[in-house]
Amino acid sequence: MNKSDAINGIYELIGGLFLLQNCFRLYRDKEVKGITLPAATFFATWSWWNLYYYPSLNQWLSFSGALLIAVTNATWVIMAMYYTTRKNHE
Repeated sequence: MNKSDAINGIYELIGGLFLLQNCFRLYRDKEVKGITLPAATFFATWSWWNLYYYPSLNQWLSFSGALLIAVTNATWVIMAMYYTTRKNHE
């Protein structure tokens, strides 16, 4: 692991923890406010790209953080779609 991977990986891991808070908040509120699904989906797909990109650079700490971000982003997008669809059917 090099210094750049360590720094980037720490940022990715912290970002994943912040995104996890978003999932808990969405679960509590059960409605989406202040963000658009297209924007969230774009950043989710970017995180999935990083799952390919970081290993190609041999950046394994960054990959670990990207994995956390990819899982939490996907979880949030799925939850947001569920709560938005549910709200529209009520």
